Amino acid sequence: CESGNLMGAIEEILATQHQNTRAKSDKTYHLIVSFRPGEEPSDAVLKAIETRICDGLGYGDHQRVSAVHRDTDNLHIHLAINKIHPERNTIHEPYYPHRTLAALCQTLEADYGLEPDNHVPNQSRAAGRAADMEQHAGVESLVGWIKRECLYEIRQAQSWETLHQVMSANGLTLRARGNGLVVEAENGVAVKASTLARDLSKSALEKRFGSFEPQSEQQAPITPKRSYQKNPLPMRVDTTELYARYQSTQRHLKTAQREWFGHAKTRKDRGVKIAKDAYRLRRAAIKLVDGRQFSKRLLYAQAHNAFRSKLDAIHQEYADDRRRVFETHCRSTWADWLKTQAVHGCSEALAALRSRDSARGLKGHTVTGRGKVSPGHSPKVDHITKKGTVVFKGGQSATSATSAIRDDGQRVQVSRE
Repeated sequence: CESGNLMGAIEEILATQHQNTRAKSDKTYHLIVSFRPGEEPSDAVLKAIETRICDGLGYGDHQRVSAVHRDTDNLHIHLAINKIHPERNTIHEPYYPHRTLAALCQTLEADYGLEPDNHVPNQSRAAGRAADMEQHAGVESLVGWIKRECLYEIRQAQSWETLHQVMSANGLTLRARGNGLVVEAENGVAVKASTLARDLSKSALEKRFGSFEPQSEQQAPITPKRSYQKNPLPMRVDTTELYARYQSTQRHLKTAQREWFGHAKTRKDRGVKIAKDAYRLRRAAIKLVDGRQFSKRLLYAQAHNAFRSKLDAIHQEYADDRRRVFETHCRSTWADWLKTQAVHGCSEALAALRSRDSARGLKGHTVTGRGKVSPGHSPKVDHITKKGTVVFKGGQSATSATSAIRDDGQRVQVSRE
């Protein structure tokens, strides 16, 4: 970009995107480059990595805005790249970018001495999304629960009959759907059998047991020894009371949301009725007016346009009301609720976040010590991650903070800048 400030650069990028009138997809490519916990590359290394990644994706000549963030457990770079070429005004979409990025990351790790990471997924997309959901929400998925609790038993089955018995003993049902098989829990949550393991796909099981046989209705019912419930992932502290509070809060939010939606719909219906009545009266008045037919048609058209504009305004207001209700009464995941409670000073919620299996503690250059919490001054918390790391802004200058301080409850880490 020619401009030296952010707002000017944004205006340049928008002006460039406006030159392309044919592209209908998103004209901005969003990317996050995240580093391992504890890694703090120098500014020169960060700039080199940013440049090489953009060049590798074919965006070397494109306008972009990049920013380094230190507000989470991992230092990361946000990249917003203009897909429209600044001279040709054509849009560029990288071909299979995940493969290109995986190769780039492996090369960059070797060149700059960074800790190697796994860039090639070793599980199916559905299983990966279930694992992501567990980490994001802090609640067990059906895929994760089966893999932890009963996948070994399921794989040991030697016939369709024993497989159905194992499923029933764990509160599950195996049934055919489409061209494959699904495993369904008692609460209605279902997952493809092949998502659990490739050797549980319909084709693989039919090679072992023959053609698929549904569960026999004459089979004696089995009392499940366990069943899937959408419960929080196991933590190192007891969260029973906290989870009960979370569920109560979500129920109240759902009730309040339904009430506010009802109020908004009532206002909309009242406004529509008033507009229709006014339109009907206006048409009746036009009908009584003496004049030429052409003049009456013009008056009718003006009345109809005014009526449509009024309806559009009413529906837009209703949409705005619904959006505000969603924002103010939005239900949150278990992990997000814990984070919100921790930000507001709930020590139990902060302890729960720090007891998650994904919370491994700060790494790299850290400071630790022993002592008691002293009353009095408490620094303002700027952010708390889902791993329970408290982030403070430190060393305030005239324009912004000069460093970020991370505290995981055991160690303190101060960023270089």
